[in-house]
Amino acid sequence: MVFAHVLVTLAECTAMAGKLVDGAGYVETNQQPWANQASAYLCTIGKYDFVTNVATLTAQTKAILAEYIARYVGASAIAYSMATVGATFATLIEPEDMIQFHVYRMEKIEELIKNQDYVKFII
Repeated sequence: MVFAHVLVTLAECTAMAGKLVDGAGYVETNQQPWANQASAYLCTIGKYDFVTNVATLTAQTKAILAEYIARYVGASAIAYSMATVGATFATLIEPEDMIQFHVYRMEKIEELIKNQDYVKFII
């Protein structure tokens, strides 16, 4: 399986996951479903199919959607790796802080996407 998504690249996801994630869990069989889950969620809360209509999106909209999806994949990879405290993370505080950083920004993006005036603006 090769990672393929119309809104985000694997490099963006990997950057958000960070260098300490467990390589055994950060594989395409996990990355692809995580990216698909995030994009489906964005389509649902935005009440617009961003994936199908990717050609109609502005570069700025694609960037913010890519950021959200990459952060979701990154946070999921970090959470997956939390079982390896001692091997990758020194303490549980480190991955928890990393996830909270992603969650904060994701919540801000969600607020934007839920705003139907924004959705009308981008389509």
